Amino acid sequence: MTITSATIPVAPGLHVDAATGLLIGARQVLSPHFDARPAGVKPDLLVVHGISLPPGEFGGPWIDRLFTGTLPHDAHPYFRAIASWRVSAHALIRRDGEIVQYLPFGARAWHAGQSEYNGRTGCNDFSVGIELEGTDETPYTEAQYESLAQLAAALFDAYPSLGPEHIVGHSDIAPERRTDPGPLFNWRRLRILVQERTALR
Repeated sequence: MTITSATIPVAPGLHVDAATGLLIGARQVLSPHFDARPAGVKPDLLVVHGISLPPGEFGGPWIDRLFTGTLPHDAHPYFRAIASWRVSAHALIRRDGEIVQYLPFGARAWHAGQSEYNGRTGCNDFSVGIELEGTDETPYTEAQYESLAQLAAALFDAYPSLGPEHIVGHSDIAPERRTDPGPLFNWRRLRILVQERTALR
């Protein structure tokens, strides 16, 4: 049976509490890896990433552990190189569409690294970082597109500085270092869903 967007079990009525920057309806796993945005700077860019830990494997606690600084270096050979990293994203969307939030959206996450967008460097200052569980070689799921579109619409409501025209991939702001979310990410599908979800709000 073909699963349509209407049958994907994602959280209805997502919204961001403007006072706290928390996404109502998401699982919260708060990270210590953040700091304040520069004074007066509001998020006006949404950056889509792809991540899997260990590489190519889905599920498990390891992404949460990486972003909270508790990744055990001896649980997998790959972890030895990254266990000491101090990195974070604002949220993760799992393969089944579940959204996990690591930071209030008003805080500065450490997701973009050395980056530039439209002549502005240091994209962490003015962006929201959303990780999708996946790889460059694996199509993302319909549930992930649905959740990402719902999350984007909720962010647009909370932060008027954000909008559909300012959604990019990590590869767009750091093209010499990063390839995610990868060539199989369906930007057309996302933009259609974002338009639909935004019109419904």
